[in-house]
Amino acid sequence: MTAIPNQAAAPRAAADAVSVRATRRGTELSMIGFAVGIMALAYAAVGLGLNGHVPSGIVIYVPGFAVLLLVAHMGVRTFAPHADPLMLPLAGVLNGLGIVMIYRLQESGVSGNPGFPISTLTSHAALYQLLYTGIGVAAFVVVLGLIREARVLQRYTYTLGAIGLVLLAIPAVLPDSMNGAYLGAKVWIILGGFSVQPGEFARIALAVFFAGYLVVKRDVLSLAGRRVLGIDLPRARDMGPVLVLWAASLLILVFESDIGTSALFFALFVSMLYIATQRTSWLLIGIGLFGVGAEIASLLFTHVAVRFTLWLHPFAPASLNISDQLARGLEGMAFGGILGTGLGQGQPFWTPLVQSDFIVTAFGEEIGLTGLMAMLLIFGLLVQRGLRAAMSVRDPFAKLLAGGLSFVLALQIFIIVGGVTQLIPVTGITTPFLSQGGSSLVSSWIVVALLMRVSDTARRPPPQPIQDEGMTQVVRAV
Repeated sequence: MTAIPNQAAAPRAAADAVSVRATRRGTELSMIGFAVGIMALAYAAVGLGLNGHVPSGIVIYVPGFAVLLLVAHMGVRTFAPHADPLMLPLAGVLNGLGIVMIYRLQESGVSGNPGFPISTLTSHAALYQLLYTGIGVAAFVVVLGLIREARVLQRYTYTLGAIGLVLLAIPAVLPDSMNGAYLGAKVWIILGGFSVQPGEFARIALAVFFAGYLVVKRDVLSLAGRRVLGIDLPRARDMGPVLVLWAASLLILVFESDIGTSALFFALFVSMLYIATQRTSWLLIGIGLFGVGAEIASLLFTHVAVRFTLWLHPFAPASLNISDQLARGLEGMAFGGILGTGLGQGQPFWTPLVQSDFIVTAFGEEIGLTGLMAMLLIFGLLVQRGLRAAMSVRDPFAKLLAGGLSFVLALQIFIIVGGVTQLIPVTGITTPFLSQGGSSLVSSWIVVALLMRVSDTARRPPPQPIQDEGMTQVVRAV
């Protein structure tokens, strides 16, 4: 006779799951309070640095921001109760600091070089940033509410792929007055007083497409061909998708003058291909192809060559008749040094368009290298939590999606920081959660929502079987 153990442990397991879930959300709520406190202190410091007193707007911005984070927290409690408790607070503290810096630049009244069409911030720029935060939080809650399982998106693999490509292509076919060409890269859709950067949303749609495509094709793409220098290269017949994506990224680079979007687009696919196949050869091939393509484009197209000239000669803009944006950003960060000038006490506004492309230099000047490294650690923690969710979840589609979104967030930060520190050529992409503008902020909140959805799936306890209350054990004959 074999006795099956008493099933009374099932209710205890369910109670333990509820306790763990409550603890996670309690941790999240306390960390949200910490994030709001950081924003409040930074906002007060800006006012003291600029005018010698705490700004009156603190009674609007801080409570308003706190309410938005509480709404996001309630959305997580309702729709993703098992999700990672740190993602939302990490995103919140970055978002709050972005609002503070926009307010600081707004109060200065200028943003640098009069040769740039946009040389000032409106008196309501910080309020608009808070409004965009509200839209981003609303999108965050909607995504959590509508997408209960990440694998649902797999049904729309090719639809979202087509949408992503269309979003990337639209700015290239618009006239210069409607695509932001006068600001450098052609990455905008501008209609009247309304503007949107479609590439910010295209990367999310393309991440879903790449995840769905690679789940189906990964076995084929994992097959090895020839072995060269200890590396198993893929078969020549399997190079088609990579070459197609490489050509598409070059088209973006050529027709939209946008190195950042081109690099993100191609690197997103290559990184997800590596996650799916575990073959280092795909990474080496991807890096090599993009490097060759960028070099060819710099030789054939003037606007691409200008980007490289700015990178190689940032302090010689007068003789080259090009922007001195990079030089001013580097000078500002050098002036800030290790500890910074203090919030509100520097001059970051002398860098053209510092509120968008170069907002990292504004933080570097006023909170110094120490503060900037702390911010990069926050970004790193957010990426780490996303990768942890990708590693924990069992569904291969969700794993690829979370891994791709986490990697592209990390790559975006690398491209931005590398550009403003002269490590790589300057690009036109924005800093997630920090830069002025609605497209970047809303898309960043959507990315966090998708990562939290995957995290919720990974951490969710398995359903407990329904037991007959009168049955304490089952005895069967062997």
